Amino acid sequence: MTIKSGGVLLVLSSPSGAGKTTILERLLERSTNIVRSVSMTTRKPRPGEINGKDYFFVTEEKFHELYEAGQMLEYAKVFENFYGIPRNFIEQNLSSGISVLLSIDWQGAFHLFKLMRKKVVSVFILPPSMEELRLRLQKRNTDSASEIDLRLAGAQKEISKSDKYDYVIINDDIDKSVEEINSILNKERLKRSQEK
Repeated sequence: MTIKSGGVLLVLSSPSGAGKTTILERLLERSTNIVRSVSMTTRKPRPGEINGKDYFFVTEEKFHELYEAGQMLEYAKVFENFYGIPRNFIEQNLSSGISVLLSIDWQGAFHLFKLMRKKVVSVFILPPSMEELRLRLQKRNTDSASEIDLRLAGAQKEISKSDKYDYVIINDDIDKSVEEINSILNKERLKRSQEK
């Protein structure tokens, strides 16, 4: 179902390993009139990540230069790396009626709530359990045991912020989660079309 309306800024947040990236990719495959925002980061690319597709990988110096020039909507420091959202990309798409999908942590989400709450629809994705989250992080095989422990400790703090989101879902079935978020997106697009 395609609904023509103003763009929605759909913010997805979750602890690392809860399935946010897989959900995001499937939403982009099946939804119309939506694009993924590509964030800038100072962290090093993981194996298989592509500059300009997964992230814009920049030096810390370049990152701060761009932020100071007002070219990012917000930024946050997560696990010793900086992440930021390019302002022009978001604003141009929303004003053209194209929804933008953002995968960001709670700090970035809360900043966006302050800046443009009426355009933001936020969804927090929970893992079925902390033990399941540990297993998912181990299966990714990208982090050491100590990094996994650090991510799990951070996950508790992130989960405590989930009550500030518009919607909270438990990702125990990826297809069901994608369907739930797609329904949320369509509902919010319809709301905005009725507000005009």
